[in-house]
Amino acid sequence: MVLGKRLRHLREQAGVSFEEAARAIEVTPLTVRRIEKAEVGLRIPYVKELLRTYGVPAPEADDFVSMAREANRPGWWYSYRDVLPEWFSAYVSLESEAAVIRLYEPHYVPGLLQTYDYAAALLRTGFPNETGEEIDRRVALRMRRQDLLAKADAPAVWAVLDETVLRRPVGGAQVMRAQLDRLAECLDLPKVRIQVLRFATGAHPGAFGPFHYFRFGFSELPDIVYTESLVGSVYVDQPADVVTYLEVLDRMSVQAEPVSRTRAILGELREEL
Repeated sequence: MVLGKRLRHLREQAGVSFEEAARAIEVTPLTVRRIEKAEVGLRIPYVKELLRTYGVPAPEADDFVSMAREANRPGWWYSYRDVLPEWFSAYVSLESEAAVIRLYEPHYVPGLLQTYDYAAALLRTGFPNETGEEIDRRVALRMRRQDLLAKADAPAVWAVLDETVLRRPVGGAQVMRAQLDRLAECLDLPKVRIQVLRFATGAHPGAFGPFHYFRFGFSELPDIVYTESLVGSVYVDQPADVVTYLEVLDRMSVQAEPVSRTRAILGELREEL
């Protein structure tokens, strides 16, 4: 996505039209548009010829081609493609590159914060017809995603969880106790914030369902919001729409219990189990 936007900037800077760029690599103007929107892969011969057409100096062009080769390499999640829906692979990619992840969850603990047993119980419910081996693969993918939190450049993660999330029994009392302990441990991570939205808060603006907000360290990438349904997902990147979600997150974070209260709430709920 970043390189596609940079190609568009270079084309516009050079005063080259879609039609002229398309003639240079012998494709249709639509293909050039799709390259710039990251809807197709970056074919290295195309990239080289486009950079030459745009008059990019050799050293800069060589660096760009190196980045394009890197971008074309499959991410670590490619090895889980047997259990990773195509519509969710984009999510894993965005999650891996985000500088900030903010989210609201009304039903379950977010995947980045789940224990193995909690994830397994949840996935067995969500995929009742899959084999134990397939479920294990899905759980392994979810656990691998959590490596992100241990990185030196880990994203800032700010989660607002409905109280329902912490009270809904998943996998039994023992699994839930371990999951609450895991959330308490996550509070010790320097870049993780967790807030609880109590029942007593009443109505709130995020009642339509879960959503996740991503901000990146690249000026070329817009903020993106992710939502999903039973059969697919929606990625929202229009500024006006993204701002709507961000404002809702801000309002809910004010309504929720402060982060300083989260550990005590987790402890209280654990004692009830």
